[in-house]
Amino acid sequence: MKFISWINKLKDKLNKTRLNFVGKIYNFFKSKERIDANFWEELEEILINSDIGVFTANILINKLKHIVKIEKINQPSLLIENLKEEMFIILKESASPLNLNLDFNIILIVGVNGAGKTTSIAKLTRYLKEKDKKVLLAAADTFRAAAIDQLEIWAKRLNVDIIKHHSGADPAAVVHDAIKAAHARKADILIIDTAGRLQNKVNLMEELRKIKKVITKEAKNLNPEVLLVLDANTGQNAFQQAKIFKEIVEISGIILAKLDGTAKGGIIFGIASELKIPVKFIGIGESLEDLKEFNPQDFIEAIFE
Repeated sequence: MKFISWINKLKDKLNKTRLNFVGKIYNFFKSKERIDANFWEELEEILINSDIGVFTANILINKLKHIVKIEKINQPSLLIENLKEEMFIILKESASPLNLNLDFNIILIVGVNGAGKTTSIAKLTRYLKEKDKKVLLAAADTFRAAAIDQLEIWAKRLNVDIIKHHSGADPAAVVHDAIKAAHARKADILIIDTAGRLQNKVNLMEELRKIKKVITKEAKNLNPEVLLVLDANTGQNAFQQAKIFKEIVEISGIILAKLDGTAKGGIIFGIASELKIPVKFIGIGESLEDLKEFNPQDFIEAIFE
């Protein structure tokens, strides 16, 4: 019963994506009488306009063409289930849960300002506390004083400790102190907020390089989870951000925020297919409870009625 209620909630939260993305696909398949060159061209256009991207759209089209040839399908409506299955495979192949197998873990949060980074950290903290993990926060986004203040407000609300320095301080120094504090306070997980200014990639790359160097030295070569927060509302812009951050730092997963308020949920397939970065969490609301582990089967179930 709990599973059914969760799927229904997810369907409700993903309503815009379901109506504007999958709804268009359903209408298209049911309105066509035959599979020909025009059919493939129009389907490709629908997929691309749904923020799936050219690369992933071509993969799906080619797979469907192969299925049509092998199974000798001539009715467009019969292809809907095949498309659904191929889209599930794309998500499943890149799926990877959060890796928290060690006694002490570090999660490095990256992303541009305005993507929902601080709120996602708060939601992730709440999620981990529900799993009886002792969490410590590090305010290493010292570029903006507001970022430090916002994180401190969430820390107080969630009743977790936070390590911070003054605005403009060296982010690597904050991380150094935070790791020391995490060990001293016997924290299970250290979540590190970082600056997200892409105007100067060189500065950001150097900053993250120094942070990872500190982690390697102070945390005994621990390989941190690096989660990129993306705003689903920005569609292809989010995809471009993911490409840039992938060039700067080795990303282990995505937190796709604000998925409930967008019709651009197709971006999730492009990220999984082209960039090979697993989506580990989705944000489907404003409350602290609305950050969920990403489950490909549940997602497909929710957008395909």
